[in-house]
Amino acid sequence: MPYLIEILLPVTGKFASQALENVRSELTDLFGGVTVYANAPAEGLWRDGGDTERDRIVVVEVMTEEVDRPWWADYRKRLEKRLSQDEIVVRATTIDRL
Repeated sequence: MPYLIEILLPVTGKFASQALENVRSELTDLFGGVTVYANAPAEGLWRDGGDTERDRIVVVEVMTEEVDRPWWADYRKRLEKRLSQDEIVVRATTIDRL
């Protein structure tokens, strides 16, 4: 069953362009292709105590036939460390190719 893997990647500050290029290159090498929605970034908002925090979010997508959950969990942790983030969302959705 095919899957769409989406990474909600915060690209703020000095890491923005280089981090995005690294992720794009890594995923293209591993999965043969990647889609990056970078020209119309979303804005992520959340409450941290009494303050409202913000991130510029770029969605990075890959399609794959299987989900290697341990690999994706490790990759998410590496991205969190690399980008100094408490949490990065990586989600998988089954897809039906039409």
